[in-house]
Amino acid sequence: MARDFMSAVENRRSMYALSSESTLSHQEIEDLVRHAVKHCPTANNSQTGRVIILFGEHHIRLWDIIEEALKKVVPEKRFPRTQAKIETFRQGYASLLFFEDMSIVESLQKRLPTYAHNFPLWSMQSAGMLQYIIWTALEEQGMGASLQHYNELIGNQVKAEWNIPEEWMLISQMPFGKPTAPPDEKTFEPLEKRIKIYH
Repeated sequence: MARDFMSAVENRRSMYALSSESTLSHQEIEDLVRHAVKHCPTANNSQTGRVIILFGEHHIRLWDIIEEALKKVVPEKRFPRTQAKIETFRQGYASLLFFEDMSIVESLQKRLPTYAHNFPLWSMQSAGMLQYIIWTALEEQGMGASLQHYNELIGNQVKAEWNIPEEWMLISQMPFGKPTAPPDEKTFEPLEKRIKIYH
């Protein structure tokens, strides 16, 4: 039975222990992503979000690229720990690559110069909403995911590997799969420090 929206929000967590199994078919995952991309809010209905879905060997290849890039910058003594972390992502079922089409952002800046400085910010806000929609939707379907940011290390190679347009800016990577362990315990700051209410 599907949980209600607020329960899905509560249960969405960063899941690192993943298996290569899925509760969803390829088609169901594709439909979920299409629905999220279509209906995610964007400033001026700009629809800047872009997503690449990597299944099978493409998913494995992504984490091979990331591991190779990290090996060049992580000190040798610390690399085994980094390598183990990357392996948890590689063991997942698939990965999503999130991008923003910066050609649209730039065209809006030119068309509406009064708000030019805001469009990159609004683009990132929309990107966050798209990632969150998909992440929460995956959780609701029994899948675990986390959000990773190896953008600067892999951006150019990712574009070359999957023939991605130059104007697409890589925002994040989301490995996902069926969880094999519960998430770590989460602590919360008192809401009284985070919310002000005036009647």
